[in-house]
Amino acid sequence: MGIRTVSDLTQVDDPAWPTLARMFQRPGVEVLAPPEWAPEVLYRLQITTRSTLGALALYTGGVLVDHGWLRLLGGGGYGLPDLATINGLGAPEEGAVAPQKLVVAFDVLGGTFAVNGGGLPGPLGDVHYFAPDTLEWHCLGFGQGAFTEWAVSGGLAEYVADLRWPGWELDIEDLPPGTGLSVYPPLWSGAVSGHQVERHAVVLEGLAVWHQEMADRMSPLGDGLLGGDPPSEGC
Repeated sequence: MGIRTVSDLTQVDDPAWPTLARMFQRPGVEVLAPPEWAPEVLYRLQITTRSTLGALALYTGGVLVDHGWLRLLGGGGYGLPDLATINGLGAPEEGAVAPQKLVVAFDVLGGTFAVNGGGLPGPLGDVHYFAPDTLEWHCLGFGQGAFTEWAVSGGLAEYVADLRWPGWELDIEDLPPGTGLSVYPPLWSGAVSGHQVERHAVVLEGLAVWHQEMADRMSPLGDGLLGGDPPSEGC
């Protein structure tokens, strides 16, 4: 198909943004304004604005869902990485290979949501969640468009109910978009129940990376998140 220009990527029939913009008017959702470099992010992604990801990259800096519990990635800014940079995508090249896992969102506890590009079990295009309490990937069973609607329609709240605590809304409402909460004892340690839990504001991207590094250290050689096929619940 060749490398497409920003014009190629934006001049499409049935663009996704009008539908997304209406969806994001729901309570508890905040759209961050797109940065001036958003067209470059779209160009590096090489996906059109007919797709949910393309629309998020061009028309938002990111989207905060459920009072900021979830941060959908977009063009970046506000302390959030953009969709191209977080996935290691530079200037597009002919024959470039797509990422095996395309990171699309973080939650406030450093959980990661990623689209399967072949590096995770299950169908290509399905969204998986790397959970901070299990340090494993869990397949959600649907793609990015359905994931976005699910998140803003209450599915997210039900899915992460066991990770929340009384008063969580007050604890996260003033956090900047690029900031998450580090929990001690760690959620994956199994020592949270019955212990005094401490939560500290930290850089969100670093928190997500730390969870993945811990999974690498505790998994058999070759089964880590950054290499090989990671453990995952099938779709």
